Amino acid sequence: MAEFPFEISPMFEGERVRKEGMFVELGGPKSLGLELVRAADMDAIEDDKVTIIGPDLKDMEEGKTYPWAMIFNIGGELVEPDLESVVERRVHDFINYCQGIMHLNQRYDVWMRVSKDTAAKMDSFEPFGKAVMMLFKTELPFIEKMQVTFYTDQAEVEKQMVTAKEIFKARDARTKDLRDEDVEVFYGCTLCQSFAPTNVCVVSPDRVSLCGAINWFDGRAAAKVDPEGPQFAIEKGELLDANTGEYSGVNDIAKKLSAGEFDKIKLHSFFDSPHTSCGCFEVVGFYIPEVDGIGSVSYTHLTLPTIYSV
Repeated sequence: MAEFPFEISPMFEGERVRKEGMFVELGGPKSLGLELVRAADMDAIEDDKVTIIGPDLKDMEEGKTYPWAMIFNIGGELVEPDLESVVERRVHDFINYCQGIMHLNQRYDVWMRVSKDTAAKMDSFEPFGKAVMMLFKTELPFIEKMQVTFYTDQAEVEKQMVTAKEIFKARDARTKDLRDEDVEVFYGCTLCQSFAPTNVCVVSPDRVSLCGAINWFDGRAAAKVDPEGPQFAIEKGELLDANTGEYSGVNDIAKKLSAGEFDKIKLHSFFDSPHTSCGCFEVVGFYIPEVDGIGSVSYTHLTLPTIYSV
C-alpha cells in the first residue's frame, strides 16, 4: 500500500470530527456539498490524477466552511453508466476509512470535516484524493482507471451542482413506471450500519434508499458486479399485507441484519413497523394529531413543512 499522511482503515468508520477538533468544514448545512461519479472512456482518464479547482487545504482558514464538490471519473471494460450511482454511494464508505476525515450524506447534501490533526499532516487534498481512489480500485476491481477533481471555488461548485442535479433527476426517472408488484426481488443496503448498526435499508421499485442515492436498478447493478458488497438481493417472499407493503422475505432479512432489533419492516407504513432509519435520510415525517395529518421537512431544513391529510 502506498504511503499516506494519515492512517487508512475500516476502524475509522463512524469517527466524528467535532467542531472543536475541526480544521475546516466542507459543504454541509452552511454551504454547498456535492459528490458525483461519471463513467468515461479509458482514453479520457489520466489514472490517479487529482485536480483541485479553488483554494487547496493549505490555503484555507482554520474553522471556516467552504463549498465542496467531488467529481470522480471511472473507466474500465466493465464500467457502464448504470454503475455510476453504485460507485458513488461507496464514496461515503471509503472517505470514512481515512483517519480524521468525516463524510456524511450523499449526492448534493455532502457534509465533510477535516480534523486539525489530519490537516497538520498534509497541506493539500491530493493525498486524500489518491487514497480514496486507491481504495476504490482495490475494493472494486472493475474500475481500471480513475481520476478526481475537487472544487472549492463557489462559482465552480454552483456550476457543477446544476449539472449534477440534472443527472440525478434522469437517474431517478428510470423507476417511474416500475412498481413493487412488477418484480420478484428487492435489494438491501447496509452501507450506513457503521453509523446506524441496526438500520436495514430495503430498496424496491416504489421505495428508493433512505439516502436517495440508490434505486432498484442501482441495487441490481451493484449486487451483480460486487456480490460480496453492501448491496444485495432480497427475495420478496410472501406478500403479507398489500396496503402496508409487508413481505416475509423483507421481515426475514430485517431480523437477521438488525441483530434481532426488528422482526418486521413494512415498506409503506408510517405507524406500524415503519422502515428503519440512519442519519442520511432526505426527508423526515411527523404526525400532527391536531389536524390528523402528516408533515414532512427536508433534511436540509431549507423548506417549510409540507402537510398531508391522512
